[in-house]
Amino acid sequence: MFLIRVFLVSLFAYLFFGYLCIPFTIQGMSMEPTYPDGGVNFCWRLRYLFSEPKRPDVVAVRFAGSRVMLLKRVVAREGEQVEFRDGKLFIDGREIEESYVRFPCHWNLVSRRVEKGCVYVVGDNRSMPIENHHLGQTSKIRVMGGPLW
Repeated sequence: MFLIRVFLVSLFAYLFFGYLCIPFTIQGMSMEPTYPDGGVNFCWRLRYLFSEPKRPDVVAVRFAGSRVMLLKRVVAREGEQVEFRDGKLFIDGREIEESYVRFPCHWNLVSRRVEKGCVYVVGDNRSMPIENHHLGQTSKIRVMGGPLW
């Protein structure tokens, strides 16, 4: 009876932490100060089961296979025009207030429309040059879920 319980608990833990609530370590400074480098969190895979990512959700994006995930913030949805002018975010020509951005930047990115089935993601730490960031359109299929906290 004890071995059966151990087996069932092990199976549940494997399925839960392997497929539904995936633990990960935050590596890099692109989401600071919201998510500091070296932090630990969980990707809740069911977050977008019945809804879609929207601004300003933080999402885990699958990058180069299912084991590597990037934490990024959704700044625009499909069909919207996204642009950066002197570090300020503009969606459809309107400036968007981003209270989560703590470090000033001077990014400039020409206006572009987010394609159907995609979202536009970017990190919170904008103090680094735009060339050093993984940002841009990503298919909603690559959005694995969201961090638990």
